[in-house]
This record gives sequence, C-alpha cells and structure tokens, in this order.
Amino acid sequence: MTTIKYLTFNEINPNEFIPFLNSQKIRQHLIDHTLFDLDSIKAWIDSKIEVNCTHGCRVRAIVCNNHLAGWCGIQLEDGKYEFAIVIDGQYWGLGKTVFQDMMAWAKELGHDEVFIHFLHTRPDYKFLQKIAKNVYKTDMLGSQFTTYQLAVE
Repeated sequence: MTTIKYLTFNEINPNEFIPFLNSQKIRQHLIDHTLFDLDSIKAWIDSKIEVNCTHGCRVRAIVCNNHLAGWCGIQLEDGKYEFAIVIDGQYWGLGKTVFQDMMAWAKELGHDEVFIHFLHTRPDYKFLQKIAKNVYKTDMLGSQFTTYQLAVE
C-alpha cells in the first residue's frame, strides 16, 4: 500500500533533495538553473521554509513509503497563490492525489482561486482544462508557461 506523508522541509535531510532536483528528467520541466550542491540546496530549502511561513502559503516535502518523492506548495507570486508540484519521475503517479490534497489545503487556507503554471515543455492537461476557470499562456522569468486558473470550491 502506498503511504503519502507531507513533511516540512526542516524534517528532510537536504542531501535527499539534490539527486532528484538535479535529474535531467525533472530539470527539463523547470526554469533553467544551475545544478544544486549542498550550499545552494540549503539556501533553496531556507527560501521554501520562509515561503511556508507566509500567510496563505504551505510548502511540504512529499514522502512516499518513507522515501522523498518530491515537494509541493501553495506559494504567493505577484499577488496570486500558485501551486507548485515537483515529483520525482518514479513517483509521477502520485500527482493526482497531491493535487487533490493541495486543493483541500487551498480551501482550508481560505483561497477562492489558485493558479498552476506549467512550463511549455509540459503537455496540456485535459483534466485541468475541464475544471479551469481560464487557461492562457504566460511569459515569466524568460520562459513561456500554460497557466490554469482554478476556483477553489
């Protein structure tokens, strides 16, 4: 049986994040950045812990059967709450469950809507298109994204 836990970032050894965040399979769907080392991953983790302390935000490590499977978060960007879901390739089947859990968090946190930005390298998601209030292209950080605007019900 698959067990998913959501842990705060300070509950995870920083070294566990490096292999999956540096994997080419993950990097192709993220904004271009240098490979993480121990110092840069600690700084990144600190930044996510700070986001987690922001009103309306929640950032968690995803642990599946006691192994780090990825991370997810509701983050505030440009005055809008957005979802981030980054899952190691061997755990991609968890995405739907993580998404549903995050929608419950968004409701718990009192959000009316949230946004998901997928880099142009990602396919269109029909299930998101069906439930989205709006789907459009966004240019951010020098890259193009498909943005899904979702009502929180």
